[in-house]
Amino acid sequence: MRLLLGFASGLLFGLGLILAGMSDPAKVLNFLDLAGTFDPSLAFVMGGAAVTTFIGYRLVWRQEHPALLHDFQIPTRQDIDGQLVTGAALFGIGWGIGGFCPGPAWTALPMLTPGILVFLPAMLIGMGIARWMKNLQMARA
Repeated sequence: MRLLLGFASGLLFGLGLILAGMSDPAKVLNFLDLAGTFDPSLAFVMGGAAVTTFIGYRLVWRQEHPALLHDFQIPTRQDIDGQLVTGAALFGIGWGIGGFCPGPAWTALPMLTPGILVFLPAMLIGMGIARWMKNLQMARA
């Protein structure tokens, strides 16, 4: 049941990304171009996501436990370290250069545009390098 619901959630999320235009790098880059061809329409997507999340959390926290698990899995770390700041900066730079973040990159893959055929493998290689570096750092410690 969890697998089916996970698939349905991912499918709904992917369709939402496509319908909102998040899989179109030109739309994303225009949103980020405040001094040029600024397109504010993605702000409505983010606003809708924030409102949905706000309401969803208010409803979920009323439950004793999630529907398919024994307890809520809530992150406990609250510190801001160099890895978090570096990762966030690299993510933002990659988003600004390529016009994709990971979710929309996967939804754009069926279009087989040259941009996605370069971006997605580069993203996966970057994720692999980051994991390798983290494992190397843990092995040294």
